[in-house]
Amino acid sequence: MDLVATQNFRSVDRLLAAPPAQIAEQIQKLGGHDTARVFLRYQASELNRAYFQNWERGQIVLGLTLFLVMLFGAFPNRPMLLLALLMLGIVLLMHFYLTPEITRLGRTIDFIPPAASSPERSRFWKFHGAYSASELMKLGLGLGLTYVLLRRRRRSEPAQIDVVDKPDHSHVNG
Repeated sequence: MDLVATQNFRSVDRLLAAPPAQIAEQIQKLGGHDTARVFLRYQASELNRAYFQNWERGQIVLGLTLFLVMLFGAFPNRPMLLLALLMLGIVLLMHFYLTPEITRLGRTIDFIPPAASSPERSRFWKFHGAYSASELMKLGLGLGLTYVLLRRRRRSEPAQIDVVDKPDHSHVNG
């Protein structure tokens, strides 16, 4: 999602750097390059907000599904359940606390000039940093869960015995 969000903002600058003639005309009617940039960046921000909320909803469904599959699986494993629950807890924290606050703060700073400092912008970036840290923690827990699952799978696999074909001499009288 970070890549999508970054690309949405970069696409605004790419569009404004070399707009088709019809668009350039509309940009001038809108009030010029700077006004169009503010408007288009606001649009990109709103798209990013929707993408993040929907991605988090998807992660909640995936996290619940993973937890329930592991809980009701053949052999529930506490470390795996704990890792899945921690990941789900992080997503819930992000969805119900961090994202709404980032959205609220983002909307307050959308029209403040980039060079102007504001307490809202500072707070926005603190929440954004917490969001990024949450993503990294979730990734680390996911890697830990993958390790536990792979380790458990290796232990549960039966040993493979190679059988060499031997000629069948049972039909020979000896």
